[in-house]
Amino acid sequence: MLLFLQKKKESEIDTPSTRAAAIRDEALRLGFDAVGFAPARLGPEVRARLDAFLAAGMQGEMGWLADRAEQRAHPQALWPEAVSVIALGMNYGPDHDPRDLQAQREVGAISVYARHKDYHDIVKKRLKALARWMVERWRGSELKVFVDTAPVAEKPLAQQAGLGWQGKHTNLVSRSHGSWLFLGEVYTTLDLAPSTPGQDHCGGCTRCLSACPTAAFPAPYRLDARRCISYLTIEHKGPIPEEFRAAIGNRIYGCDDCLAACPWNKFAQAAREPGLIPREDLTAPRLAELAALDDAGFRALFSGSPIKRIGRDRFLRNVLIAIGNSAEPALRPVAERLCADPSEIVAEAARWALARLPAAAST
Repeated sequence: MLLFLQKKKESEIDTPSTRAAAIRDEALRLGFDAVGFAPARLGPEVRARLDAFLAAGMQGEMGWLADRAEQRAHPQALWPEAVSVIALGMNYGPDHDPRDLQAQREVGAISVYARHKDYHDIVKKRLKALARWMVERWRGSELKVFVDTAPVAEKPLAQQAGLGWQGKHTNLVSRSHGSWLFLGEVYTTLDLAPSTPGQDHCGGCTRCLSACPTAAFPAPYRLDARRCISYLTIEHKGPIPEEFRAAIGNRIYGCDDCLAACPWNKFAQAAREPGLIPREDLTAPRLAELAALDDAGFRALFSGSPIKRIGRDRFLRNVLIAIGNSAEPALRPVAERLCADPSEIVAEAARWALARLPAAAST
């Protein structure tokens, strides 16, 4: 009789709600800042938005968005056995407004997310630790972990799991962390009690839309990636269209303007994860020094950084556009030297920069 009661008690404890509570506690212990749960399903509106985005060609050169659209819009199309999704967020908030750097014309502005170690590695390491704990606790269950390198609709899932809502800039907004959350997901065969979905709190605010230097938002909640500085400086492989170059300013990798403009950032805190503390040498790097990098120097400087993946030539293309926007005569010799660079994408940007730089004042 005692054994029967003990088994019944254990069975009652292991419910979708108690599982979710235990996972939340462990995830927070591991260093995640936000945790939520959702069924492994998304409504048809997610696929409809994605189809409209692709039909308009707004993905630019990001062909992978179309290649696996079905799996991106439907979690069970990626993994049919998935029952629940655990959405997790890690805060990477800056301790200052990143837009302040744009006034310093002799330095480059790197997006906040890329000023430290590659967040993919940091988040995935924590996800794997959580996964090992889950598999040990619920033997026989299965799971998969993702950090934005798989066809996963991260932001809709995060909203469904209650981490926040997709703002008018299309990024996730959290009432606790503003616009500064890295996202990761665990797809699992466990049945977990869902969180209350996030509700849109943008109201009539359009600060993020107005902040975009290149008018990349044709309407609220719609992004034309082909006009986005993050896309142009990271994903775009060829010469950056001249119509956007002046607006890029000194942004040499990514752009934070729409994120930084969000008033919900007043509740955000600076990142506490050691691996997400900005490197001093990437906070305000001097353009002249970056322009001197050869391939080996580029790889050494950005070892372990997400910047490494775009390669030296694309990066120097961005640096030279910033040099061309600097109005600093002292940077003319830098641009002149790179006009003869073996890479045409670098040489073309150097010629453009040189044509815009004022001549040094005669003495």
